[in-house]
Amino acid sequence: MSDGGATQNTTAEAERGGRFAALRRHPLLTSAATLALLAAGTAVPLALAGDDPPPCQELPATTRALATDPAAATDALDPGDDMARMDAVRELLRIDDPCGDGGKVLGEVVEAATRAPGTAHTLAQARAAFGVAAALDGAGIPAGTAPGVARMLADYVVDEALYLMHSDDTALPAVPAEAAAPDPQGWTRYGRFLAPGEAHTDFEYEQPYGDAEADPEQLVAELARDPEAFAILYDAERAYFAHYLERLTRQGGDPAFRPDPEERGEYASTATTWPDNDLEDIAERVGNLMKHRAAGAREEEIDDLAAFDDAVRRHTRGAYRPAPRQVGTRPPMAAIAARPVAGPVRGDLMDGRQQLFTVLDAWARERGVPRERAAAMRQIVDDAYVRGLWMRF
Repeated sequence: MSDGGATQNTTAEAERGGRFAALRRHPLLTSAATLALLAAGTAVPLALAGDDPPPCQELPATTRALATDPAAATDALDPGDDMARMDAVRELLRIDDPCGDGGKVLGEVVEAATRAPGTAHTLAQARAAFGVAAALDGAGIPAGTAPGVARMLADYVVDEALYLMHSDDTALPAVPAEAAAPDPQGWTRYGRFLAPGEAHTDFEYEQPYGDAEADPEQLVAELARDPEAFAILYDAERAYFAHYLERLTRQGGDPAFRPDPEERGEYASTATTWPDNDLEDIAERVGNLMKHRAAGAREEEIDDLAAFDDAVRRHTRGAYRPAPRQVGTRPPMAAIAARPVAGPVRGDLMDGRQQLFTVLDAWARERGVPRERAAAMRQIVDDAYVRGLWMRF
């Protein structure tokens, strides 16, 4: 390189570094200047650190305001059916290292935009939930934001299960209630016992010719490293398990099922076909949580597993038990996660399989489920839990 090029580089460096560029080129001068500034009681500017980014990012005041304005928050995080606002959603949420309580506030913004305590989700809220999951996909969750994101997923506990089905029938990031309505046989790909009038997020949607994609499995894997977020997700799955069981018939079937006259032979659906699939999904997701917990300890992302488990227990709300008789109500998803507890957790909370068995066995006894059917359901839960615990993605 010529001397002229070196001169240009030096000049550019001086312009970038301003009045401290010379100090960076001469370490002794830097040390002397630092001592002089300290002696004078003056803070050393961050510019002395070179071109490194600032240690944290302040959350904009406009973003903070969204935490207490649910309607505005939903508008801000709703990417639209065509994903036209996806870049804006990413820009709002992708803050690497928020300053102070910025991460917590960002989680509150997510909750304000997507959750519907006690009521059915609107279509805009359901789209916003997709937008959040897509914006955080592969980008990491800002420090302090995990509990808020976990509460969002808990609010969509039925829709999150859809991701395990891997269906190609996904045309929109969210659908209105009428698109999720059961067919004449009582079936809908969006699940059983759906609340009337509730929109649903389709986390399997992928933007055609675009890069908007949500991956709840990867999101849960990261959330599970945070004990409060882990407890929120675990509570939601156990609450959903109790909620689901109490709506089944004494035979463990879907009361809304009607045979399809066009289906015949061994592949024809029965009243237990889709309940079995749904119970598999719930048990597999509980197994997934335990897998992520173990992986976090193995990879040293969870420094002290005993301390982590203690923190999870402190954040866990309690145990969930099905009603002793069949229930016919169809509450919205938010009410499932907010289900009242039946009492404190008994036994080892981190033995997810045993926690599920305890609930299932008690339900089968109280409802008088035939022994063969109860045993089959137990085996379904067992297989799915182990699959979730050991399968890697």
